[in-house]
Amino acid sequence: MTQTIIWTIAIVTALGLVLALVLYLVAEKFKVEEDPRIDEVEKTMPGANCGGCGFAGCRAFAEAAVSSETLDGIFCPVGGNDTMAKVAGILGIEAVAKAPMVAVVRCNGTCQNRPKVNDYDGYPSCRVKASLYSGDTACAWGCLGCGDCVAACTFGALSMDPETGLPVVDEAKCTACGACVKACPKSVMELRAKGPRGMREYVSCLNRDKGPSAKKACAAACIGCGICVKTCTHGAIVLENNVAYIDSSKCKLCRECEALCPTGAIHGVNFPKPLDKDAVKARVQERQRKAREAAAAAAKAAAEAAAQEPQKKEEE
Repeated sequence: MTQTIIWTIAIVTALGLVLALVLYLVAEKFKVEEDPRIDEVEKTMPGANCGGCGFAGCRAFAEAAVSSETLDGIFCPVGGNDTMAKVAGILGIEAVAKAPMVAVVRCNGTCQNRPKVNDYDGYPSCRVKASLYSGDTACAWGCLGCGDCVAACTFGALSMDPETGLPVVDEAKCTACGACVKACPKSVMELRAKGPRGMREYVSCLNRDKGPSAKKACAAACIGCGICVKTCTHGAIVLENNVAYIDSSKCKLCRECEALCPTGAIHGVNFPKPLDKDAVKARVQERQRKAREAAAAAAKAAAEAAAQEPQKKEEE
């Protein structure tokens, strides 16, 4: 009996050693050499694994960065330009700095501006709610108020305001990872450039209905009147599908569009002084008056030149 046990142990041990040797030889033959820079790049990453860069996590980001000849299209929004500079230093390539981004809420539909027309009594999820119907109000484009964006934010930068029923962004905590943008079924959340000293202008509305319908659904909706487009002298505002949009790369932060918007759909953020709407309106009216006078003078000069043309021909 004892001899049988000893032989069993010996055979199992020998078999284990042989299999271990086989596994070792196979691993050596088929092993893939990994670039050591991947580990170096990964160590410089924030470690959030949020997916804001478009990759599965920080490790996947590091692998993509190392395998790429340039860093074009590869950017870590959480680490920002500082992290990308470190990555570029490790890889010996150049990283182009990008303007800091922040999430904004493109909805003016507070409880006061956008009254409810029905009550939702289902699972508290914006995605579920959006799949069932357009929402609790007459606006089919606004925030649904269930907080999917808040749940998606892993940095604690979002919270729901019980008074307005809208999400609030804490700029100090927002990393522009884009998780809230992906989570919102209504595309209410948007990543925009922070702007110089955090100042920026944006249209806080997505309602594509025509003016009267949009105004009836929400008192602060964009009604597609186009006043902002006509007022902007920098070509920063376009009007598409009955809603205005401000291009942050062209906006000069003059705040004229904000002052002249009849519904207050345009928001100015982090400006050092309160907006003096009367002063801005007076400035715009004066500029428009001068433009009309200049146009009238040009038209008069053109008419006089046209009237003198036949006389010149007769003299010749």
